[in-house]
Amino acid sequence: MSGFSVNARQPFRIVFAGTPEFAAQHLDALLLANRSIVGVFTQPDKPGKRGRTPVASPVKQLCVKREIPYSQPPAMDAATITALDALQPDLMVVVAYGHKLPKRVLDLPRFGCINVHASLLPRWRGAAPIARAIQAGDEETGVTIMRMDEGWDSGDILHTASCTIGEQDTAASLQEKLSALGQSALNHSIDLLQSGSLAAIPQPAKNSTYAHKLSKDEAAIDWSQSAKQIHRDIRAYIPNPVAHTWLESLRVRIWQAEIADVVTESAHPGEVVAIDKQGIFVRCGTGTLKLLKVQLPIGKGAILNPRDLLNARRDLFLPGSRLRSSDIDP
Repeated sequence: MSGFSVNARQPFRIVFAGTPEFAAQHLDALLLANRSIVGVFTQPDKPGKRGRTPVASPVKQLCVKREIPYSQPPAMDAATITALDALQPDLMVVVAYGHKLPKRVLDLPRFGCINVHASLLPRWRGAAPIARAIQAGDEETGVTIMRMDEGWDSGDILHTASCTIGEQDTAASLQEKLSALGQSALNHSIDLLQSGSLAAIPQPAKNSTYAHKLSKDEAAIDWSQSAKQIHRDIRAYIPNPVAHTWLESLRVRIWQAEIADVVTESAHPGEVVAIDKQGIFVRCGTGTLKLLKVQLPIGKGAILNPRDLLNARRDLFLPGSRLRSSDIDP
């Protein structure tokens, strides 16, 4: 076990690096705690839907609102590192930034760089720890405050906080839980670091797992899988990329489902066995899934519940209709 040696009476000069809403919530928590934020780095604005006006990241939007200086470099190049050095940071806090930091940046702040990671490391290193935890059926997850090194989420562990994963948790709802945990854990860790009492525990490589980034292709439902696994996948892909299936030529997005206590032994995987006000019942490889909220590429593309479907789209989901993994399935 190793610790930080600190002898500082003045508040840390903190540089923050992050991009999505999860990061913005942590930056806001630092501001509410009256931390000295001397600069913020976030990703450049991204094109809006269908090539429309570029959209600022949630972190940038918060900076504009709170009148905090920020920078949006496309990469951590020499000029960016020089600008960072000029800020004379004591500490750099990184939350879902989107750029890997080179060693020169990691070594620049007096007390290094710390990261808020949304898993209990070494489980689920990588880009999508929240979704992968749900998909794998984990019963528990949490946040880790980590001292950053040159690896992928492999640095020393400074602090952890855990929570259970509910049977109906989606990636969106679990992220909110972890954000609340992370904000508290981050401020607590900085207080300990400031006082010189924060101990670092080397992260074990044994039993590490990697959370690969989600893709639209993998969000296609494979109805030959069990209802339990499909239910996990649907929850893991909310709010993005959202699980989908094909009904003839229609790409149907699934926003909510639950496992049904219905026996459908004679039906084929993907076959609609019933539809009523409670849901659309679909046979899986093992068990039956009840679809509660679906989105059709028809009209305004609203998310529809079973009552809506019975009133307007019942003909699409008649018993015997077949949901498929792609539009070219045999």
